[in-house]
Amino acid sequence: MPFSTDVPSIKRRLTVMLYEGVLLFGVLAIAGLLFGILLQQRNALYLRHVLQYWLFLVLGVYFVWFWMRGGQTLPMKTWRIRLVTVQGNPLNAKRACARYLLAWLWFVPGLAIAWVLDAHGWTAVCIGAANVLAWALTARIHPSRQFLHDRIAGTQLINVAKNPQG
Repeated sequence: MPFSTDVPSIKRRLTVMLYEGVLLFGVLAIAGLLFGILLQQRNALYLRHVLQYWLFLVLGVYFVWFWMRGGQTLPMKTWRIRLVTVQGNPLNAKRACARYLLAWLWFVPGLAIAWVLDAHGWTAVCIGAANVLAWALTARIHPSRQFLHDRIAGTQLINVAKNPQG
């Protein structure tokens, strides 16, 4: 596979993910507010699973839309990182959706293990953190330095050169 040699460092990619999380807090807050207003949700337990599906869909639309239109979310633009296929092309809807779903492997296995073990408190946190750490290490053991979900989806993160005009 013709992976780019100009791969952002793992530290930069994790920093972008942290920035993305801060930004998404607002996106999800607004989506949750709209859900609550439109469906007249008066109790947090009322339609909570529907709300979870709604927020999952909102996140998916957010990422897929940005990845298909320029390959960058706002944090990715700030840190000059772009998502492309391994051939260097923009993503189509199928590949962007696949990457979005595969990216949940950062969290889902750890959550599932914690649930199966009926883990609570710090034990659940440690299991989730171990899952995230293991997933992050997948980039260290592969020559392309891409995360496992990118390799499976046929995508890669690349550095974007600084714009000389400013």
